[in-house]
Amino acid sequence: MLDGVLAREGGFVDHPDDRGGATNWGITEAVARANGWAGAMRELPREVAVAIYRQLYWTQPRLDQLARLSWPVAEELFDTGVNMGPGVAVMMLQRSLNALNRQQRDWPDLVTDRRVGAATLAALAALLRVRGAEGETVLLRALNALQGARYIELAEARAANESFLHGWLMHRVA
Repeated sequence: MLDGVLAREGGFVDHPDDRGGATNWGITEAVARANGWAGAMRELPREVAVAIYRQLYWTQPRLDQLARLSWPVAEELFDTGVNMGPGVAVMMLQRSLNALNRQQRDWPDLVTDRRVGAATLAALAALLRVRGAEGETVLLRALNALQGARYIELAEARAANESFLHGWLMHRVA
């Protein structure tokens, strides 16, 4: 999973249209500094990027807990979180679970608080119990639909994001 993200993110980039500024392995300078990296961004080691991804984009948002229920869903949220922020990815999960609960007959609506807590885990478990593998597939499609829509909204809101839209849709929305 990490290898895939690192391959998509690439090495050092300092694109003029990227508000995040200089990145290496997809890690912005602000995130690298906040996590103790003091060197040049061009020199950020892969191991440091991996440690940051594990902590900020996997463990801290509790995707490791989701992975116990559904590895594909956790992997999708990880990749989305790397690109849009873990809170946005979890919000997309919560919105999708709310839309798929058949008017709360299968599980109660979730508060879209952008956090993986007991209620979010219970709702995902209920979806998998009630709908099985097909439910997991539908959930993944819903997540990708929201992700694609978000990328288009970002490009519509800021013309400079059009520089990235093709790549986002090609490599992020599976």
